[in-house]
Amino acid sequence: MSLTLEAHPAARHAREAATAAAERAGVTVIEETDREKLRDIEGLLVSIWGTSPHGAPVPFDILRAISHAGCNISAAYLPDGTLCGAAVAIVTPGDTATYSFIAGVAPGIADKGVGFALKQHQRAWSLDRGIETMTWTFDPLVSRNARFNLSKLGAHVRQYERNFYGLMEDEINANDESDRLVAVWPLSSETSIACGEGTPRDVELPELGATTILKHGPDGEPQLLHSNDSTADDTLWCRAPRDIVALRASDPEQAALWRITMRESFETAFAAGYQADGVTRTGWYRLSK
Repeated sequence: MSLTLEAHPAARHAREAATAAAERAGVTVIEETDREKLRDIEGLLVSIWGTSPHGAPVPFDILRAISHAGCNISAAYLPDGTLCGAAVAIVTPGDTATYSFIAGVAPGIADKGVGFALKQHQRAWSLDRGIETMTWTFDPLVSRNARFNLSKLGAHVRQYERNFYGLMEDEINANDESDRLVAVWPLSSETSIACGEGTPRDVELPELGATTILKHGPDGEPQLLHSNDSTADDTLWCRAPRDIVALRASDPEQAALWRITMRESFETAFAAGYQADGVTRTGWYRLSK
């Protein structure tokens, strides 16, 4: 693969934002190409997701091929040289977008900003090659990831994919169906630039008295709301469970019901022209027209 596009005008700013994000997280983020370090990345990904009957989340030989093809493998290292995070991306035909298909941070440091630094490094890498958009998929039930993607990075979602990978057999997903939202990240938008500078797109759920309840969730609490505020531009609010990983372990039947509930809410909203463009700290997606 030949990535010969000229750098985007926003590339310099993106590099500065990536450097600042890495400094705040206390890590160094680089594009990793070293063969033995790629083996370490395979091990890190296994430590995060475990293994499935198919093996590691991304085997070493695939990582080696991706690197050799000139695509992106970003790696984060602590000051002592310990690998603590990695993100892997390929480039779509025509060099029109970067597709980031896995990113993870070592257990125990998820709140240190390492994941944000990795994504900012991927953003800068893409803009350096004239690529303006990044896409990836994520589980709509994992509200923590949703807030990171939509509010902290500035991505948006208009597409829902049912059972994208088939039945998931790794240790985190616990044989759940693999419904996914498709995140689209416009890398040079004003929102993404502000997010890169550390100003997230924070959204706040209106008071319940200012909304109409459209649907309740499997736990009996409101799950889908419509804003009654005429200035809110026909906004919906869709709630995800607080901790789906714990719920899968404690009550797999209710976890499965949440999958169906979220699927219905998103597919109906997207068909009506809504997009998800933010997530509250309590796990409510904002869907705007």
